[in-house]
Amino acid sequence: MASTGALTEYGIFRYVFYSPLGRQNDDYQILAPIQTREQYDRSIELIDKLCARAYERVSILSHDGLRLAGRYYHTADGAPLAILCHGYRGTPTRDFCGGANICFNAGYNVLLIEQRAHCSSEGHTISYGINERYDVLAWTNYVVKRFGEKQRILLAGISMGAATVLMASELNLPKQVRGILADCPYTSPAEIISTVGKARGIPMKLALPMAELGARIWGGFSLYSSSALYAVRHAKVPILLIHGEADRFVPCEMSRRIAGANPKLIELHTFPGAGHGLSYLVDTERYVNLVQEFCGRIFSSPIETV
Repeated sequence: MASTGALTEYGIFRYVFYSPLGRQNDDYQILAPIQTREQYDRSIELIDKLCARAYERVSILSHDGLRLAGRYYHTADGAPLAILCHGYRGTPTRDFCGGANICFNAGYNVLLIEQRAHCSSEGHTISYGINERYDVLAWTNYVVKRFGEKQRILLAGISMGAATVLMASELNLPKQVRGILADCPYTSPAEIISTVGKARGIPMKLALPMAELGARIWGGFSLYSSSALYAVRHAKVPILLIHGEADRFVPCEMSRRIAGANPKLIELHTFPGAGHGLSYLVDTERYVNLVQEFCGRIFSSPIETV
């Protein structure tokens, strides 16, 4: 019985946390349920354009010794820089095929990071933002060291990447980080695992404790050591939340709760009819306008240096 329980726990760990799996690193493997053929075709077109764009390969070491990879796109010297953080089993090119264009069109430089255990970055464990938040902090420090004290930074993420940048908001981010954009974030690792599991008919009263135990034993982390919902209460920069109202993967209600945790710094905009991560495709003009207005505000003043 003990061995059966251990095998079950390890099986859950592999299913929920282990990476890579199959074609997850394929830019053209569309994991989010695209709602229309037009949206699918447009996604492929946007991915093609971003794949064809020249970039510089960059890398850093994580706090726990993993080599993390990124793709730097230079637009103009001295321009604001957006660090873009993709989602669970996603790729930066796939998840930001639309969002990166907003930055390019605004004249910003872009750093597409490859999350640990994804693409070319080292590691095999996805920790739903628990460890990844420190990777985001490391990338911000890399940007400041490379581009100088006057560099203005936007942190942006989608899905797990959105939760990750929100979890990072409570860390000692450099003053060069002027704002955070989060598209369809979840409240906490434990809650999103439970929500998705219940939707698939999994008895989460039993499975969630086993997932937590597996995370501790084989992943070296706890699902409860951080959450976006808690972290934003300690945020020091403005936050823009975007969420599709028809999101059947990460409920829109999660963003509403996150926004309510710090209403002075957080603004939330929901998109009717938009599924998970599809707000940009459903109403591109409104999405672009919201991001441009937000960035215009956070980048309106220069970095004060001593």
